[in-house]
Amino acid sequence: MSPWRFVVGFGVVSLLADIVYEGARAVTGPYLASLGASAVLVGVITGAGEAFALAGRLVSGPLTDRTRAYWPLAFGGYTLTVASVPLLGFATGLWSAGVLVIAERAGKAVRSPAKDVLLSHAAGAVGRGRGFAVHEALDQIGALVGPLVVAGILVLSAGDYRPAFFTLAIPGAAVLVVLVRLWARVPNPAAYEPTVPPTETDTVPTRLPSQFWTYLTFAAATTAGFAGFGLLAFHLATRELLPVAVIPVVYAAAMVVDALAALLTGWCYDRIGARILIVVPLLSALIPPLAFQDNAIPAVIGALLWGAVLGVQESTLRATVADLVPAHRRGTAYGVFAAGSGVAAFAGSALLGLLYARSLTAVVSVTAAIQLVALLVFVTSRLRLGTSSRRV
Repeated sequence: MSPWRFVVGFGVVSLLADIVYEGARAVTGPYLASLGASAVLVGVITGAGEAFALAGRLVSGPLTDRTRAYWPLAFGGYTLTVASVPLLGFATGLWSAGVLVIAERAGKAVRSPAKDVLLSHAAGAVGRGRGFAVHEALDQIGALVGPLVVAGILVLSAGDYRPAFFTLAIPGAAVLVVLVRLWARVPNPAAYEPTVPPTETDTVPTRLPSQFWTYLTFAAATTAGFAGFGLLAFHLATRELLPVAVIPVVYAAAMVVDALAALLTGWCYDRIGARILIVVPLLSALIPPLAFQDNAIPAVIGALLWGAVLGVQESTLRATVADLVPAHRRGTAYGVFAAGSGVAAFAGSALLGLLYARSLTAVVSVTAAIQLVALLVFVTSRLRLGTSSRRV
């Protein structure tokens, strides 16, 4: 199988998996509420799931490097996810549903480092920027289709969640079929990467490269100053800038921009290296001044910019990790990178939410200050990152 076919194949896996879990996540809150959950309990359950998805990678990442069981870990994680969602249709109580919601997120923690390592090998042969960008674009198609499928089934079933969850078993089964086929065709994706011998037996070092930690500092800083769509949507709704029914359409448009931004910056990354990432803090600083206006047009433009930054974060930021870290340490690196970025995102979202309740000027000012810090970190390390991040 050619490396491009492998990249696209893994993109199809992510597309199908996104239909499953993004479809379910679109209704997790109201579904738990229908079982008697309070707003606090919904927050606790979904928050615990996200904690598992991020913190769990600090375990699965090193385990990936230690065992090099990339395919079994990827297969096990996807299986846990695509099995947990349809089982929600059989849940009869709040706690059983809560366990399944958390299990779905735990599946992401198990598979993500191994999946990123597998993808990084094939992307290394076609251009990591483009490889991760194409994967992200396909992933976003699933993120669009899943919630729409669930919404359509809920209309047909008069609000019964069970048929929706059961239907998601179909793309879930397809995930495992495509994954097994890729596994059978390409048991050792490291063979794609010219800089990594297929029979590599290097001793795993005890520390990640210093450049990785510098890069993580930049990524965490710019993520902490990145306003989440939840806060943007809250502003659109509470200020009555758009009808509530239109806000999901804005989100869908942002996902389209996400895919386009991933493809564009991925193409640039393969030509000029990590220097293209300077757009992340610059665009992130522009989001609050636009998105938190009391006018619908600039607010929507801000939401679309949010989609563009998210596309770069989910593709080109991840591609750079593979260029900074040796192949036999990428599982650990991806686990640490996801956890660090996730903690920064949580802290930043909480801070911006608190500031929003007090002063929109404070939101704009603090976001600009955080992004300035990220920009300074990036500029001081730009030459090293730009040189080491170019495709070999």
